[in-house]
Amino acid sequence: MATVLVTGGAGYIGSHACKALAAAGHVPVAYDTIEQGHRWAVQWGPLVVGDTADRPRLDAAIAEHRPEAVMHFAGYLFVGESVREPGKYYANNTAASVTLVQALTDAGIDKLVFSSTAAVYGTPDTVPIPEDAPKQPINPYGNSKWMVEQILRDVDAAKGLRSVSLRYFNAAGADPDGDIGEAHDPETHLIPRALMAAAGEISHLDLFGTDYPTPDGTAVRDYIHVTDLVAAHVQALDYLMAGGRTDAFNLGTGTGISVRQIIAAADRVSGAKTPVREAPRREGDPASLIADPSRAAKILGFAPKFTTIDPIVDTAWQWYRGGFQTHVGRGA
Repeated sequence: MATVLVTGGAGYIGSHACKALAAAGHVPVAYDTIEQGHRWAVQWGPLVVGDTADRPRLDAAIAEHRPEAVMHFAGYLFVGESVREPGKYYANNTAASVTLVQALTDAGIDKLVFSSTAAVYGTPDTVPIPEDAPKQPINPYGNSKWMVEQILRDVDAAKGLRSVSLRYFNAAGADPDGDIGEAHDPETHLIPRALMAAAGEISHLDLFGTDYPTPDGTAVRDYIHVTDLVAAHVQALDYLMAGGRTDAFNLGTGTGISVRQIIAAADRVSGAKTPVREAPRREGDPASLIADPSRAAKILGFAPKFTTIDPIVDTAWQWYRGGFQTHVGRGA
């Protein structure tokens, strides 16, 4: 059993990670500003309200809870906003991560699992994308995460803080038990917005781009269920606890699903017809982003349980009709 500090532990992926850590016998301590996270999502350990940029608050939390390792999810994640407000993203995603890393090394903590992103690859030269593909982010969000990966390698060389950076493709779905799920404000992700349109909460789903060089003309992405994603974080922690070296891994299923296929899955799962409005491509959206997750499988033992899209969308639908309405519908 280890105590693990989980920055962003009240958020979508961070809260699922807390549940997975508790199931593995660890004690998760959620560290979150509650700016984008939710108190109701913290169910498996204590909550410390704080900012990773706040060094005194970090030091106090570390001194009180004495974590053996850290999972670092805290950060902003909206690509479009990062283009409009780059300073905000470099301050929160990059500079605050430096503050966190310095606090950890000063406290003698030597294990960190970092929430990175496939956005570090930008528009890839090859698909599926291996970890050694060129890093050429095309927006400040991806660049802010790639900077942290490089910082972590330098800090390992200088201070011995070993880390695993996990490059997510498209996290999706919700806890199959219905305890927690996706609840962003505003919600920009495709699957929840498709379900919101199917349920009549929003008038339509915007379909950005129908002229991509893909089988049906819409963008193709690799969707990984959030519980599979956080299972890989626990595996990465196990890897570091066993003495593993600093490394980075892709997390995806290796299967591409188009936007039209997502809409069809939302129709099947909800039993409704998702209203769609076709719109132009968004600038910077690649035609296809699909992971090569073979290194994570080989080294971490990563093996997704959700390998087709309908069960992923179904967990999101069950959450939307249940826990989401309970917590978010009443303004929690």
